[in-house]
Amino acid sequence: MSALVRLARAEWGPLYAAVRAGLVERRLRAIPMTVAAVCLTALTQYVQNQAWGYQFVQNIGAVRAEDPLWLALLRTPLSLFVPALDLPVWGALAQILLVFGIAEICLGRWRTLVIAYVATLAGTLYARVGIALGPHGFLGLPASDSLVVDTGPSAAVVGLAVFLCWRYHAYVTAGVVVAAMVVEVLLKENLAGREHLAAIAAVLVLCAISELRHRPPGRDRTGSGSGLPPIQS
Repeated sequence: MSALVRLARAEWGPLYAAVRAGLVERRLRAIPMTVAAVCLTALTQYVQNQAWGYQFVQNIGAVRAEDPLWLALLRTPLSLFVPALDLPVWGALAQILLVFGIAEICLGRWRTLVIAYVATLAGTLYARVGIALGPHGFLGLPASDSLVVDTGPSAAVVGLAVFLCWRYHAYVTAGVVVAAMVVEVLLKENLAGREHLAAIAAVLVLCAISELRHRPPGRDRTGSGSGLPPIQS
């Protein structure tokens, strides 16, 4: 058991310490954006389940690959907070509360929103590229996927999870997340699974950019000075 505890501390210790410090110091004031996102998601779920509200939510937050690009880009930010109708809403709310909450505490609200948007946008743009390549092309998608309504926080959640794991050196957890997304695509060939992989690829690019930006001048090749890069809230 002691070996497992040591492994857990090595993997999640820095992240746990950062989250605990933020919550102890500010409590719910540490996650105002997350609370707002949970409330917004719950509200859109309620509205889209009403006869008078379904089309309204579709018009402002539903993204399809068949839509004009300008319209898809306009709807993409709100699409994060429109739960998929075929999935339980509590799953989306739990994902936002947990992952967005941790990210807001550790990365700050604006960086969290940027990473979430980049991950979601990567999936949205990939769908268009994949459909253009066709079902027989590498990374291609069938034309029928252009009609799939692409909403929900899952791509953003996966992207934030990978970035947090990189930021706090939880590399095993990051590997598990990536492996789970690959298995999802292999077992259930669908648009959402492929978009999750596109989101991960985009976030890995952000990780590389952040690493280059925060690398100390004159850092030697042996990896000295490999502490956590400073991130301001």
